[in-house]
Amino acid sequence: MLNAGGYRVHFAKPSDGSSRPLCCGRTFLSIGKVDEARVEVERTLASLEPFVSRGVPVIGLEPSCLLSFRDEVLAMVKNDTAKRVADHAVTFEEFLAREAKEGHLNLRLKTIADRALVHGHCHQKAFDVFTPVEAVLRLIPGLNVETIESSCCGMAGAFGYAADTIDVSKAMGELSLLPAVRKAPADAIIVADGTSCRHQIHNGTGREAIHVARVLAMSLQ
Repeated sequence: MLNAGGYRVHFAKPSDGSSRPLCCGRTFLSIGKVDEARVEVERTLASLEPFVSRGVPVIGLEPSCLLSFRDEVLAMVKNDTAKRVADHAVTFEEFLAREAKEGHLNLRLKTIADRALVHGHCHQKAFDVFTPVEAVLRLIPGLNVETIESSCCGMAGAFGYAADTIDVSKAMGELSLLPAVRKAPADAIIVADGTSCRHQIHNGTGREAIHVARVLAMSLQ
């Protein structure tokens, strides 16, 4: 989608020559392994430094991953690189909405559906970056964008799979999100940026939710 919009995309690679993928450290941090998370964060920051030092934005697809750089990472790593990355880290939708507002976005989009139901990720809501999600989806001609008034989906990483928390996880999903998805017409697009959110929706309703990037890709002329 970024290429289609006229942008050149770089994928950060480990600066230490390792073949092990880069990670934001969220998977370790969510289970209390702070030291292990810090190791992953420092590897990633080192790989992003050459880009952010030139003002290149760091764009992420998974809200909990990308927004870690604007919150927890700053608490774990207190240096200028961490601050620069935090200043340049934006979600996929934040970047596109900003570019569209400034008149730089050049995407030719076509009608693909009448209705889209959108579930906001907890991090998108907490950081007040859900509005760009709605704005970007509304770039698609004829698409009626409806936000599901929901709390947390209940999955929260591995929380929804643990034997001692799965019942709580399901109950959270059943508060509003899962019933709304079940009531949605078969031809409505279900949208959720969070990996955990999509898993919870599929497990609880059988419906496939997709990322905003995939919705936009479907609408490309």
